[in-house]
Amino acid sequence: MQKVPEYSGVLRSHMIEIPEPIYKCGGIRIFGRLIRSLVFSTDIAIIRNINADAVIAVYPFTPQPIISHALIMASDIPVLCGVGGGTTTGRRVVQLATDAEFQGAFGVVVNSPTPNTTIKDVKEVIDIPIIVTVARETDDIIGRLESGATIFNVSAAARTPWLVEKLRKDFPEIAIIATGGPNNQSIEDTINAGANAITWTPPTTGEIFKTMMEKYRNL
Repeated sequence: MQKVPEYSGVLRSHMIEIPEPIYKCGGIRIFGRLIRSLVFSTDIAIIRNINADAVIAVYPFTPQPIISHALIMASDIPVLCGVGGGTTTGRRVVQLATDAEFQGAFGVVVNSPTPNTTIKDVKEVIDIPIIVTVARETDDIIGRLESGATIFNVSAAARTPWLVEKLRKDFPEIAIIATGGPNNQSIEDTINAGANAITWTPPTTGEIFKTMMEKYRNL
């Protein structure tokens, strides 16, 4: 295999790098871009300084267009935007999804409790992928597919590899994004189970600052 030339510069030499095992993913191609790694973050500083292929911007608050706009504008990689589906329901999810597409999102992510009727309503008005979160084995996968789900985002904590394997066995052709877990072994287990792409939670800016400040204090 030909060696890949690399350049990192001086000022960006300490950027965050995704775990090496994620490169073993086959990936999901969205609008011509091959996506293997997704950074799970809404921190613009992190997003601008990481080598992930895309951003999965899901957060535990009511989705707000101004947040999606800021992330899409600042990011130099594709953004998949959370548009609710749990606490935020119905027509508001459709409006948020439409707005995200207009702003340039590569996809929208809906929460596990989202009714199939809402997924269908979203599918009728947008042309970007609908990523549906799967948190348990009892989720109605067939109903999701029939309603317009494009990609499944498996987030089942320690049971994620098991659930990915089950989905892959039952639905060999579906696209699966999955959480990679806490270490390289859990990432590899999830990929071996059948995940096409992996979401990874980076260290926080506070954690990175702690390491940097310890270094500065010893200068």
